[in-house]
Amino acid sequence: MAELKTKPGKQSVKAFVDGIEDEQKRKDCRVLQKLMRELTGEKAKIWGDSILGFGTYHYKYKSGREGDWMLTGFSPRKQNLTVYIMPGFSRYESQLEKLGKHKTSKSCLYIKRLSDIDLDVLSEIISQSVKHMKHMYD
Repeated sequence: MAELKTKPGKQSVKAFVDGIEDEQKRKDCRVLQKLMRELTGEKAKIWGDSILGFGTYHYKYKSGREGDWMLTGFSPRKQNLTVYIMPGFSRYESQLEKLGKHKTSKSCLYIKRLSDIDLDVLSEIISQSVKHMKHMYD
């Protein structure tokens, strides 16, 4: 069975965030970092090369594949800030309607900048998703 490539590393979170070239994206990342730390009670760790992950859960599929993954996190991608909402978005449709300008995929929320969205609504989505993941995997 293939080993998961994206896992926590030893890279400095501060150095990573400080190294983000775009000033606005760097500021937004600091806000997200503080928000996610408050909501999870966990410090950020770099997962792979470019994801700040908060907390972990252990999963095991019926196939036997298992591993550890972050409860939530984000990545400052070139086009967008990508926020990871692990359970997906089906249970957050009403919040997404109030969030502001965004796009989604299976468990990724794409935001151009934090000023495009309602940060309180994002906090609610993150908080509920973290509680859901903890409940499912505890």
